[in-house]
Amino acid sequence: MYILCIFNLNTITMLSSFSFQQAISAFLILFGIIDITGSIPIILNLKARGKTIHPMRATLISFALLLVFFYAGELMLQLFDIDIESFAIAGGLVLFIMAIEMLLDIEIFKYKGPSDEATIIPLVFPLVAGPAAFTTLLTLRSTFDSVNILTGLSLNMIYVFFVLSATNVIQRILGKSGIYIVRKFFAIILLAISVEVIISNIYGLTNNC
Repeated sequence: MYILCIFNLNTITMLSSFSFQQAISAFLILFGIIDITGSIPIILNLKARGKTIHPMRATLISFALLLVFFYAGELMLQLFDIDIESFAIAGGLVLFIMAIEMLLDIEIFKYKGPSDEATIIPLVFPLVAGPAAFTTLLTLRSTFDSVNILTGLSLNMIYVFFVLSATNVIQRILGKSGIYIVRKFFAIILLAISVEVIISNIYGLTNNC
């Protein structure tokens, strides 16, 4: 009975803290950071190389990782004595390798697991639940109420599932030539983003020293 009362009180507190404006703001910020739309060429490239992607599994695992990091991210990094800049640089290096693969039509990252799938790496990490999304969630905690951040995050995960489920349709619309052109264009964009992530966080590390 006591636990039920606490649960009800927490629920009422969360509902009273809900702000439509904050939820939309959190959604838009995370939408720009996760940018699953911009990752479509990468996803199509993975499928063209015979990689298997499971939309529902990718969405649920990404959501779970983001939730864990939202509540325990700082503690986890402190536990392993890793600062957020180093974590972001690691993710930036993975993005850099992926951009080089797309740009030069080579395969550096090779997954030898069952079904040769790419659901966990690189789709879940670092494309959806990457360093940028992790650091953004930690930043939003200092500005918005948790219920509004979680609402924005949930809406983003619904959109992620929709995009991952529709990649086959997008592939048919673009065709092989269209996919090739889009892949090369976004390879340059992804390369620039990865370099920016790496350099900015190296700068942050040097300032902290």
